[in-house]
Amino acid sequence: MAVFDSRKWSVLSRLKVHLLRYRGRIAAGFICVLLTNLFLLAAPRVTGYAVDSLKESITRDKLAYYALAVIGLALCEGLFRFSMRRLIIGVSRDIEYELRNDLFQLLERLSPSFYQTNKTGDLMSRATNDLSNVRMLLGPGIMYTANTIVVTVLAVVLMLRIDWRLTLLALLPLPVVSASVRHFGKKIHDLTEQSQAMLADLSARVQESMAGIRVVKAFVQEEYEIRDFDRMNQSLVAKNRELIRVQSVFYPTMELMIGIAVVVVIWFGGRQVIQGAISLGDFVAFTVYLARLTWPMIALGWVVNLLERGRASMERLNYIFDTVTEVRDDSHVLPEFEVEGSIEFRNLNFAYNGTPTLTNISLAIPKGKTVAIVGATGSGKSTLVELIPRLYNAPPNSLFIDGVAIEQIPLDALRRAIGFIPQDTFLFGETIRENIAFGVESAKDMDVQRAAEISHIDEDVQAFPNKYQTVVGERGITLSGGQKQRTAISRAVIRDPKILILDDALSSVDTYTEEQILHELKQVMRNRTSILISHRVSTVKEADEIVVLDKGEIVERGTHAELLAGDGYYAELHRRQLLEEELEVSD
Repeated sequence: MAVFDSRKWSVLSRLKVHLLRYRGRIAAGFICVLLTNLFLLAAPRVTGYAVDSLKESITRDKLAYYALAVIGLALCEGLFRFSMRRLIIGVSRDIEYELRNDLFQLLERLSPSFYQTNKTGDLMSRATNDLSNVRMLLGPGIMYTANTIVVTVLAVVLMLRIDWRLTLLALLPLPVVSASVRHFGKKIHDLTEQSQAMLADLSARVQESMAGIRVVKAFVQEEYEIRDFDRMNQSLVAKNRELIRVQSVFYPTMELMIGIAVVVVIWFGGRQVIQGAISLGDFVAFTVYLARLTWPMIALGWVVNLLERGRASMERLNYIFDTVTEVRDDSHVLPEFEVEGSIEFRNLNFAYNGTPTLTNISLAIPKGKTVAIVGATGSGKSTLVELIPRLYNAPPNSLFIDGVAIEQIPLDALRRAIGFIPQDTFLFGETIRENIAFGVESAKDMDVQRAAEISHIDEDVQAFPNKYQTVVGERGITLSGGQKQRTAISRAVIRDPKILILDDALSSVDTYTEEQILHELKQVMRNRTSILISHRVSTVKEADEIVVLDKGEIVERGTHAELLAGDGYYAELHRRQLLEEELEVSD
């Protein structure tokens, strides 16, 4: 049947390694499937013998014998059916667990560019709903497929032994069943794909609304958000209803075919019994065998639904699994490399999504020196420093750490040596202590407090009822912008990094607090390479060198005094900020 075309099911090839790992349990499960159905189909044969035997004479011994035989067969069937479900469904749960872990590990290693083109809600939907669909394919899908095949083959063989003509009449609906599976299987697959995509969009919408709840309330957009959610939700309901309508036609079609077969068998078989062509016991056994085929035929529709849903979901998961991590270690890394701290850009040109972002950047930062980078918004400041921890790949042989091309340095060794405070401050919904000690498992309470003192967040924390055990909420929602930035500074400082990068990390604090933090950071930055990005002259004026970027190019460089004397962009920025300070004082 086309629905089982091997080319269509190649999307499941990734599951082979998992299935092979549990081949012993799966094989045992299939043996249980076979034994379950042997005992299931032995009961009708015993019933047939009982009818013929009791037709001749009815005795207590005969009744007890056949009753015990049927009960014994039922108990054996139940035992092996339980074992079948425990083994095969259990394997599906274990594989789901492994797939979930593999997926999360991959998501953790993918480059930031992947998350810039994929919505969080969509990824969450794939990691939950789609994984559940794959688990249903591997569990009930495989189990009932095997069960249907075994029951059908055994029942048909036993029916043929009773009367081949009656068997052919009973199997007349099979071509219609095959055509139905082919037709409805494709529809179920397509509708499932569309439904899962719409559910992913809905999840992404909810995630964005919850993450941006403050903005929603500030702009009085609650009603708009509710209406938009309702619209998307109604579309999802409509799509699922369409899927249900297809299924509601599919399943009754299967039952109708069985019903037609039963009517034909009773009519033709009854005549065979009257004419003496077959015994009453054989006819009873035959009709029970046909009844045993009813559930497999109905289950076939359900199984096709499970398989098509699982296949559609595996296609969506493969989109993530097939994504190649752009930033990764290659075979030429130096395994024992230890970062000391000198940085050098050599004629670096970098383009993001095909758009040139940095042009001909040549800059050497000796170990232990502090370099500041200033420039207008969009000049490439953040992009430049994001190349250092390899959040993006710099072109080969254009960025060097301690004289070694950055692509030759193991990622773990590189990133462990860097304390990076990005422009967009992110805190986890845990305690302040856990946020500061993030990535430093050996951090002691005194280390956490010292790091907090350096960023001048300690005084604020001591005022909280639970102090360092205060839970900051999702994305640090309970803290102010300045408190979040200072917590992020503490998180970078506690790592005792060889390279410290602050990307506009003081933008949300007042100038007085900034001076205090910078005073403390002077001690931290001593003997370690530091890079400061800021729009404030007060933040960068004491750096060993100040670099001015404009449209991705270095247009000025020098000390604070040298740049003021040059009367360029930096001097203009300095004059403008002095004027702003004078206006604030006059107010």
